[in-house]
Amino acid sequence: MALSVTTKDSTALSDAELAAMADLCVERPPYFDIGFLSKQREEWVLVTQVREGEKLRGYAFCTLERIGGTPSLLIGLLCVERNAKSDATLKALLHDQYRRALLAFPDEDVLLGSRLLSPDGLRAYQGLEDVVPRVGYKPTGEDRAWGRRLAKRFGSEKAIDDKTFVMSVDSQPVGGLDFVSAKAPSDTEHAQLFEGLDPDAGQRLVVFGWAMAEALASGKLPR
Repeated sequence: MALSVTTKDSTALSDAELAAMADLCVERPPYFDIGFLSKQREEWVLVTQVREGEKLRGYAFCTLERIGGTPSLLIGLLCVERNAKSDATLKALLHDQYRRALLAFPDEDVLLGSRLLSPDGLRAYQGLEDVVPRVGYKPTGEDRAWGRRLAKRFGSEKAIDDKTFVMSVDSQPVGGLDFVSAKAPSDTEHAQLFEGLDPDAGQRLVVFGWAMAEALASGKLPR
């Protein structure tokens, strides 16, 4: 059965929809329960949901805004059911959000910022340019400043180590991209970015990259 995608204002979410969202991971890490999701409903502008028939397969809370004048797509929380269609679900979520980014910021490059729990989350950045952090790259002062800006937007500028881009938050649960690919990893290169990261303790890797205007206009993101 084909996947269907809808996006609407987060404040329009019903309690029944929140309960269905919570069911995807309330009994496993990162434990996005209905109380936590209710708070996300107030913190983020848009929510995208992917369904297969009547069954919810994934969702994401996001906002489109300018940070210091820079067009930005920020994903505060994303959760995908762990099944054979997890990769297709992630692509469906991102495709609709990129489409909206194009409408909001025509002819402009857009920064995608989020918090990752594991290397699989980097699949959300496929097709983007200048992804930070990345293996073998020494972040510049401006890169580190962006890490702090995003950490501030995600709740606390002081919670991030701007050299490793690891954000540590004591309160639980913590938002981020809850995604596990159904595909076997093609390599383990990016795993070193997550060495020592403890997602169960509230640690997240803050990652950003650029969706170029021409790539957004082509409608081929994500790849």
